Amino acid sequence: MVTQQQVLRFCEEELGYDYLGNWKARDGNRNVEEAQLRYWLGRQGHEERVINRALRELDQAAAISGSKTLYDANRAVYEKLRYGVHVRPSVEEQTITVWLIDWNNPENNNFAVAEEVTVAGANTKRPDVVFYVNGIALGVLELKRSTVALAEGIRQSLDNQKREFIRPFFATVQLLMAGNSTEGLRYGVIDTPEKYWLEWKEPAEIENPLERGLFQLCRKERLLEIVHDFMVFDAGTKKTCRHNQYFGVRAAQDHVRRRQGGVIWHTQGSGKSLTMVWLAKWIREHVTDARVLVITDRTELDEQIEKVFKGVDEQIYRTRSGADLIQVLNTNEEWLIASLMHKFGASEEGDVDAFIQDMESHLPKGFRAKGNLFVFVDECHRTQSGKLHEAMKALLPEAMLIGFTGTPLLKQDKRKSIEIFGPYIHTYKYDEAVHDGVVLDLRYEARDIDQHIISQEKIDQWFELKTRGLNDYARAQLKKRWGTLQKVLSSRDRLEKIVSDILWDMATRDRLMSGHGNAMLVAGSIYSACRLFEMFQATELKGKCAIVTSYVPSTADIKGEATGESETEKLHQYEIYRRMLAEHFDEPEDTAVHKVETFEKEVKKRFIDEPGQMKLLIVVDKLLTGFDAPPATYLYIDKQMRDHGLFQAICRVNRLHTEDKEVGYIVDYKDLFKSLEQSIQDYTGGAFDAFDAEDVEGLLENRLTKARERLEETREAVKALCEPVEPPRDSPAYRRYFVGPSDAPQLQQDNEPKRVALYKHVGAFLRAYADLANEMQQAGYTVEEAARIKGEVEHYERVREEVKLASGDYVDMKLYEPAMRHLLDSYIRADETEKLSAFDDMTLVELVLERGEDAVESLPSSMAGDQDAMAETIENNVRRLIIDEMAVNPKYYEKMSDLLDALIEERRKQAMEYKEYLRRIVELTRRAARPEERSAYPTGIDTPARQALYDNLGQDSTLALRLDEKIRSVKKADWRGNPFKEREVRNAIRSILQSQVREQGGYDADAVLELVKAQHAY
Repeated sequence: MVTQQQVLRFCEEELGYDYLGNWKARDGNRNVEEAQLRYWLGRQGHEERVINRALRELDQAAAISGSKTLYDANRAVYEKLRYGVHVRPSVEEQTITVWLIDWNNPENNNFAVAEEVTVAGANTKRPDVVFYVNGIALGVLELKRSTVALAEGIRQSLDNQKREFIRPFFATVQLLMAGNSTEGLRYGVIDTPEKYWLEWKEPAEIENPLERGLFQLCRKERLLEIVHDFMVFDAGTKKTCRHNQYFGVRAAQDHVRRRQGGVIWHTQGSGKSLTMVWLAKWIREHVTDARVLVITDRTELDEQIEKVFKGVDEQIYRTRSGADLIQVLNTNEEWLIASLMHKFGASEEGDVDAFIQDMESHLPKGFRAKGNLFVFVDECHRTQSGKLHEAMKALLPEAMLIGFTGTPLLKQDKRKSIEIFGPYIHTYKYDEAVHDGVVLDLRYEARDIDQHIISQEKIDQWFELKTRGLNDYARAQLKKRWGTLQKVLSSRDRLEKIVSDILWDMATRDRLMSGHGNAMLVAGSIYSACRLFEMFQATELKGKCAIVTSYVPSTADIKGEATGESETEKLHQYEIYRRMLAEHFDEPEDTAVHKVETFEKEVKKRFIDEPGQMKLLIVVDKLLTGFDAPPATYLYIDKQMRDHGLFQAICRVNRLHTEDKEVGYIVDYKDLFKSLEQSIQDYTGGAFDAFDAEDVEGLLENRLTKARERLEETREAVKALCEPVEPPRDSPAYRRYFVGPSDAPQLQQDNEPKRVALYKHVGAFLRAYADLANEMQQAGYTVEEAARIKGEVEHYERVREEVKLASGDYVDMKLYEPAMRHLLDSYIRADETEKLSAFDDMTLVELVLERGEDAVESLPSSMAGDQDAMAETIENNVRRLIIDEMAVNPKYYEKMSDLLDALIEERRKQAMEYKEYLRRIVELTRRAARPEERSAYPTGIDTPARQALYDNLGQDSTLALRLDEKIRSVKKADWRGNPFKEREVRNAIRSILQSQVREQGGYDADAVLELVKAQHAY
């Protein structure tokens, strides 16, 4: 509460918001406070009838019902806020626009905050602080104490948006925030996954990080600017800007006002295409007669830009040829135009000469482009941009050019690019993006695979060395697959060695072996790609590997294949490609060969969505650059590359596409940075020597060095977290500190943040250890140090498992740890954890229901001789079940809770034999988990919903049955959270209760409605 009062005071005193009060006990809190909005609209001069119509339109936009999702409702509301509500006061009058917010004059709006805003929903929730503008909820802030992780606030916000809670409230909300006074503020929009919540970066003199964040995001003019200019609905996902996009667009706005071109360099993965979108929209609204031409050289980017603009209801015209482009520029019909250079040349990259020639050949006499033209050139770092610029200057002398790039400019191109486009408008370099968590750190490793091993003894030694971190079980599993590797290792064929090296990683590297990560292999040629594919087809990667290149098999390629060596290569790749397509589509080669484009889309989708089913893509040039090249965890390079091509390729693995991906890995078989020869650690030279060193600083980090740093960081974090646990730091001590006794549920709830921190830190420690387990000596650890660290990992993993089990948390934690099981199997689990793994598939409550008193045999051996520990673990799990189900039938579960308390009390007083205690706790578990099995209900009270009504309404079976029948007859689909449909159900409940009041005295209709909402049957 201290943090909350501090925030409210800051909003009032520093940001100039009104304080609306504490709305914990206030009824009818909504995301549109009608009285406030009516008052403000009245002050703007609107009549009552116009206001009524505008409010009705806004209500309809915000309603979530049927197939309409939160995304749909939020988008509908955003359009009303952004573009005004179009109202026709009467049939005789013209349509007028009613602005719900005065965007041009921030001070003319009513900014206010309310705290503890109780919102009724499927289950009632209470956001900490709600930001209202003219009575419309635009922002919601969840706060945490300084000692509780800010991530808790993010998860709370995500929970609140679920159907089970108060989803409809978020239909108007544009900015979601979570914060505490130590970590500051993070922000997102509706349905933003936790990993994409952002921190705003901007110089400010305010020391307190939470207040600084509020000032930067929520001061009046900034909040309205972000909502008005920096929201986008992109193919089903709402997005807002990162700070680099905001300041990039703001800097470009200044250049537009001065008519001075320039270059925006925002590193790969930092949202360049959305920066284009927001800038284009701003230009259209602020420059008279503005037109924007976007020139790209990638089909994917051309398509993506079209999708994004359509997402914000802006139609973009994609030209079909140079002639088409000239025709469009010569008329003033289209304001937004995309032109793809790729169409004008046969090469993978666009052919500038052909593009220019096509345009010039179709120029009408006296051609002059209509309108005020702005040309965006994507990937302007390419050497061709100079020619393009000259052509554009000749054709469109008055146009302003803005270049966009995701890679640094080459030293020799810097001066030229500044001459062509103008100076840098804004930069956001790679090391800044890593620091901000926008992209991941990269781990680089040069591998020398040219040596070959002949003797069996050498091969066995190599196996021992490479598996020294694995336990016996994992090593035995690996031995089963050893045959293929053994054969290939002794091969003299370089490509076969690469195959064996990658297979080894697939079998031993954390994310690759779990099926949650994937890899791309860059081959030196299409022929090499085909040979590598053929080799992988003879291994366990068959069906999980594909080639994606620009090659399309054609009979023209194989004419005269009988002469000469190169033709034989062509024939070979032709046959492999046809075979791959036929196997994928399960049809004859002659028909499958025409489906290359479909094949590419399908394997790319599987690679992204189901990495366990498509683990490796072999590429040459394709998929390494361009907007939607797929993200990967590992990139293997066996091709001479440098400068931009290499920079863009390695950025395939720095994307944050899953929660558990922490870094990207680059494995370099060509030693592009000469690190094997010169033992260098600074990868700014070699293949990057054409860049200025400061422009590529921090891009690549040595894998072993950084892996050791990460291991030590995670190790210290776990130790610091467990420092307060009392000696001797045994199992009971950890349970006391992280869980608490079973008769103190409030204490257990208060300890939850500590437990979440434990799970997170131990998981990170385990992943960091697994990353280095087989190479501890190479990373600089002695044998003794490596053994000690392995012991610590095993110890803390056991603590984590026991705490999860003792608290009942493991039921929820499964979702957060999808890839953890295989790590435990490989590096930690022995007999003890085999036991614990039973809980990966069943809850303890389910085990009790299935095995009765024998379920205690499944508990860890550290609890085995401790009857109190086993009892408390079962009690906590039953308590968890009771709390989770309480809303469904409060009376019944209150009774269960009382019975549990009484049983705990008896056990503590040692008033019964342990065997008797087990019998009674099993019986209580059965009653709590399966209330419908009780036979004590009257006839007709035979469903959980009827039983809940019966139990909570004075055990009146007639009333319960009448209510059940009435509710079923009036309820409509998706009625929860829809004000109109909810009112129908409430009225139905009230009608039955009123007739009952006349007979016996009654119940509160709203309380009964909340009970009804919790029933799955309704």
